[in-house]
Amino acid sequence: MIGKSVISLDDLSISQIRELLHKAQYIDSHRREVAHTCDGRVLATLFYEPSTRTRLSFETAMLRLGGKVIGFAGSQLSSASKGESIADTLKTVSNYVDVVAIRHPKEGAALVASRAASVPVINAGDGGHMHPTQTLADLATLQSRFGRVTDLTVGLCGDLMFGRTVHSLIETLCRFGNVHFVLISPDELKTPQYVLDRIDATPSCSYTEVKDLVSVIGDLDVLYMTRVQQERFFNEDDYLRLRDTYILDEDKLQLAKESMAVLHPLPRINEIAVEVDNDPRAAYFEQVKNGMLMRMALESSVVGDELPGYEPLEAKEVKA
Repeated sequence: MIGKSVISLDDLSISQIRELLHKAQYIDSHRREVAHTCDGRVLATLFYEPSTRTRLSFETAMLRLGGKVIGFAGSQLSSASKGESIADTLKTVSNYVDVVAIRHPKEGAALVASRAASVPVINAGDGGHMHPTQTLADLATLQSRFGRVTDLTVGLCGDLMFGRTVHSLIETLCRFGNVHFVLISPDELKTPQYVLDRIDATPSCSYTEVKDLVSVIGDLDVLYMTRVQQERFFNEDDYLRLRDTYILDEDKLQLAKESMAVLHPLPRINEIAVEVDNDPRAAYFEQVKNGMLMRMALESSVVGDELPGYEPLEAKEVKA
């Protein structure tokens, strides 16, 4: 992975994703040992639109590895406000840093950036297109909760039409295989056909589409919540009628398995009641931590810095 840009998870093989999951687990239990892995390295965070979790997570990841961070949080704070192109910005910044994390409101911007840069570029979200490191955080949370990312019944609830995190997670879990998806949404926000086609094209995966969360919550190993967005509805009465259907509270959780994990890409608006935060099944803030660990694994991998004491997963499997 040395020198490799990551624009979508299609850029990584399944074995590389498994290696990143393994590295993240090692990092979590060896914080002190890895604290100087990236001494002397510099990360640029080029965020052309606002972000809290993603930008701070990328920056914290490099700082915890011993590196440093430069960048901007908003296009108005960069030469983009003067009309500079993404390509020219990346050609310039490549002279300063070892790796770039970029977020941009336009789909395809991260790919343009990677082609212009002379250092690895990691996509931190480009419009409604891709958000690969969020999916890595999701996978790490499944791995930590269940010890696997396959042989699971995964419910995805809310806005399944426009949610890039949902599409990316389904796509990647299909690559691993052996997952049954329960797609829970109103008719107005159903999963796009191309995503359903991807599930259909995977013999070991299947899906069910339903409108009612309560009717299926007891079958789920994972419940991935998303926000039902008022602006997607033409009729406010329909929105008001459906909104409360997709609010997860303790009453609904009583119908779920004790081992179920509740995930959410955040930010949360009102789709998960605050009372759920104290339930051991709530895994969404754990996702935040796992996102940082996965970004630490990814940043160190693309710049080619080895974690002290780390034994690659493939070497362990050969020994076994």
